Amino acid sequence: MARSAKARKTPAKKAAADNPDFILHSLQEAHEKNPRYDASAEEMLRFYEQMLLIRRFEEKAGQLYGLGLIGGFCHLYIGQEAVAVGLQSALTGGLDSVITGYRDHGHMLAYGIDPNVIMAELTGRQAGISKGKGGSMHMFSTEHKFYGGHGIVGAQVSLGGGLALAHKYNEDGGLCLAYFGDGAANQGQVYETFNMAALWNLPIVFVIENNQYAMGTAVGRSSAETEFHRRGTAFRIPGMDVNGMDVLEVRQAAEIAFKHVRDGGGPVLMECNTYRYRGHSMSDPAKYRTREEVQDVREHKDPIEGLKKVLLENGKTEEELKAIDKAIRARVAEAADFAESSPEPEPNELYTDVLVESY
Repeated sequence: MARSAKARKTPAKKAAADNPDFILHSLQEAHEKNPRYDASAEEMLRFYEQMLLIRRFEEKAGQLYGLGLIGGFCHLYIGQEAVAVGLQSALTGGLDSVITGYRDHGHMLAYGIDPNVIMAELTGRQAGISKGKGGSMHMFSTEHKFYGGHGIVGAQVSLGGGLALAHKYNEDGGLCLAYFGDGAANQGQVYETFNMAALWNLPIVFVIENNQYAMGTAVGRSSAETEFHRRGTAFRIPGMDVNGMDVLEVRQAAEIAFKHVRDGGGPVLMECNTYRYRGHSMSDPAKYRTREEVQDVREHKDPIEGLKKVLLENGKTEEELKAIDKAIRARVAEAADFAESSPEPEPNELYTDVLVESY
């Protein structure tokens, strides 16, 4: 009895499918052949504006925290802007889902969500995107399919697997982008999710934002395998090693990874090597590294300055870019004023959107 066309494989294709090295390294090789996205002038300017908005927003959030207007924890995204902008600019709006940990303000801004409602959430106001009840660590927008903002280290990875399963079950053509950090990469639930995602061929891109220090310990002191993109090897998940300080490289990696997933190739593990300029949170003085180290990264690897150089080489003037910065600073100041003048939630808001179970 003849096998169906679906089951039929040529010897070459079968050899490739059965070869772990081919599966694991094919995307990285494609990325190395063409590492940077060929962006139009309009795209590059949009990337620049988005990254600059995140930078200025986070700087303002740090100021408001220092003034006592933002309470609780506050984890800033300064230095990591190219990761969220590069990846999320390649998503299909309204189709794909995103989930991340508690360093989440930048991801929401990269989605184009109104800075007013994000800043209002940071300051615990009714106008906030989670009605002032989530704060810095628990942003959420079902409209944009942004599912947090999660405070439990690594928990978003398992939830991201669930989102990917929903995409596959509903056959909606979407994928899930699940971010986590180098610290969360050592959580057991991460590997359980890797296993299920590979076993069920789920449409998910796992993104490790390796900012080098987790909560305050250098990766070399906390991880036996510091090349995190290799961590999917046991599950035959192809890995990608990406310069997370270059938005054009991140975007190109996204093009390759997303196509692989959308074509039914299953999960991808992408490591974006980046760097946070501030401490783990606003309460962290970051004494585990030198000021000289941080300054060196700022001077030689900053994602915004790097793209600014490309824009200047392509005809933009310093005056034009200064005008953009001025406009963005004004927009962020407007968001801060909006947040400060917005009312706090009414007492009865404590009982909305809260699930209470009785036994």
